[in-house]
Amino acid sequence: MDLDFDVVSLPDVDHVEAGDTAPDFTRPLVTDEFWEDASLDDLVDEGPVLLVFTTMNGAFPATYTWNELRDRDWEADYDVSVVGVTISDPYDTIELIRDRGIDYPVFSDPQNGVAAEYGVVHDLDGMTGVTEPRPSVFLLDADRTVEYAWVAEEWPDFPPYDEIEDVLPTA
Repeated sequence: MDLDFDVVSLPDVDHVEAGDTAPDFTRPLVTDEFWEDASLDDLVDEGPVLLVFTTMNGAFPATYTWNELRDRDWEADYDVSVVGVTISDPYDTIELIRDRGIDYPVFSDPQNGVAAEYGVVHDLDGMTGVTEPRPSVFLLDADRTVEYAWVAEEWPDFPPYDEIEDVLPTA
């Protein structure tokens, strides 16, 4: 297959692993109607959370990931809340949610601090000082213990959706 882009191996990162306690954070949590500051702790208090880091909104990896998650509709069949994290601002994120028909809230983290805490920062080539989250997925229980972790090793790379589905808690 002739791709319009190069697949590139990414450097190893020291990211949050299964068994670790995921860092708590507070950021604007965006839905299709509004956003407000929320903490990860507030979300895990309601049950398991699948925390999905994506590239900036509009980049094709984020678009493909959100389309796949929307189509799989895991919240209907599993005891999990799907929640995103993006570097994009709340204004852009609310448009992404509306345009893509995403039923999941997405944390807006324009400074990429959450990705840094989780060890999934991706430096953008040719843009000194500009980073975004590396595509990654963390399944967290009610104590923020990481039950499952996946972090992209190539650019571009997409979550192993079937593997993730196999570890989701049933309702």
